[in-house]
Amino acid sequence: MTNPLTNKERTRLPRQQMPTEPGEERRYNFDEVNRGLSVIQAHTEALRCLECSHPQCVAGCPVGVKVREFVQLVHEGDYLGAAAKIREDNPLPGVTGRVCPQEDQCEGHCILGKRFDPLGIGYLERFVADYEQAHGGAAMPTKAPATGKRVAIIGSGPAGLSAGGDLVLKGHEATVFEALHEPGGVLIYGIPEFRLPKEIVRREIDYLRKLGVTFETNVVIGKTITVDELLGEEGFDAVFIATGAGLPKFLGIPGEHLAGVYSANEFLTRVNLMHADEFPDYDGPVYDCRDRAVAVVGGGNTALDAVRTALRLGASRTMLLYRRTRDEMPARLEEIRHALEEGVELIALTTPVEFLGDASGRLTGVRCLRMQLGEPDESGRRSPVPIAGSEFELAVDVAVVALGTGANPLVQSSTGDLRVDARGYIVADDETLATSKPGVFAGGDIVTGSATVILAMGAGRKAAAAIDQYLLGHGDNTLHAHTIDDGPD
Repeated sequence: MTNPLTNKERTRLPRQQMPTEPGEERRYNFDEVNRGLSVIQAHTEALRCLECSHPQCVAGCPVGVKVREFVQLVHEGDYLGAAAKIREDNPLPGVTGRVCPQEDQCEGHCILGKRFDPLGIGYLERFVADYEQAHGGAAMPTKAPATGKRVAIIGSGPAGLSAGGDLVLKGHEATVFEALHEPGGVLIYGIPEFRLPKEIVRREIDYLRKLGVTFETNVVIGKTITVDELLGEEGFDAVFIATGAGLPKFLGIPGEHLAGVYSANEFLTRVNLMHADEFPDYDGPVYDCRDRAVAVVGGGNTALDAVRTALRLGASRTMLLYRRTRDEMPARLEEIRHALEEGVELIALTTPVEFLGDASGRLTGVRCLRMQLGEPDESGRRSPVPIAGSEFELAVDVAVVALGTGANPLVQSSTGDLRVDARGYIVADDETLATSKPGVFAGGDIVTGSATVILAMGAGRKAAAAIDQYLLGHGDNTLHAHTIDDGPD
């Protein structure tokens, strides 16, 4: 079925808006905020595609989803075919359709976006993934003949999951090791329910299980077992390290030891792992936010996740302290808008200089300093400059520091011949993701530092392709010198 509209008519169609629960209602529950497009909305949005002969949206996707083809199938009403087309390159469409920063990737490259709103690629991806689930689940693709080769994957986050899916399709055995009791990594433990429901992650993992990926939980590589043991007595032919970057960063200011001060990692993991969203059926595993003032420090997606979670836990006041302005915030625009709709206060051009506590060692407030914007830094954003004499205090009962993460050293410290850079990240070849240790590959946040879900998935797919070549005797598994970056001094 061809698109009946001319290109000019397509540009006149407005981008379909994602239905959401009103902010004043959703702030009191953990239900998913975005409700998903209707069939009519999805069909209308698909009509907007210009069907470019050289689609730049594909170039903007880290896993190379064939956007034009899957959108055309949506337009034709073949939603299951559209889902299958996405799964040729992306084993987690229900996840990426929800949490991908499409505005910086596929949609950011959309030709429509030059003069109009870009095509709602993420919305359509989510639509077909949910349609697929509601109509029997994903069809199983054809797998290559078994090779007898075994690959150990350390970490069940997006990089590990995408690598596992690709490797089993290539005929290899893939076993994913997870330190906690349920696979999913950051998708399960780090992203709140209202943005990514756990059932979505679990159904995608079930799909990978049906493909043949094996999952082993409660295994801490570096403690329970080492990389050398995986390659030795455990009999694996290759190892892919995809542990992510889970070591929290702090401000380094007085008072961070006080009770009531959390890293965003700890705060969100406690909420997700220990069912804080199901109070009172589960007792609160974090310092009680109900009727208390909560301040979150940071301006990224994790900071938004933390402050919106605190709001839903019953905080009387939720503040986001950010040292630049809203325009410089790295968080997704949609997440910022949702937070403000829900009643989160953005206190911009502000940075904490000290956490204050009482005699019992519990947080009571935060001393802050006003900032002004100076010249652009390496990121292109204007640098925050302190304003002398501008200190002020805020009464705060709970504080969450969301300033990013660093490399957890557990696997590296237990693998002596694995090269790391000055920041503790594993050094891997740009193209093959091979490390300094033969048979060992690494990718995702543990190599690049904190990034997005889809970028980690792209690394997983790249690693799977390189591991496949290595196992078949076609890859050199060489860490090329030109790719080595020991980080800043």
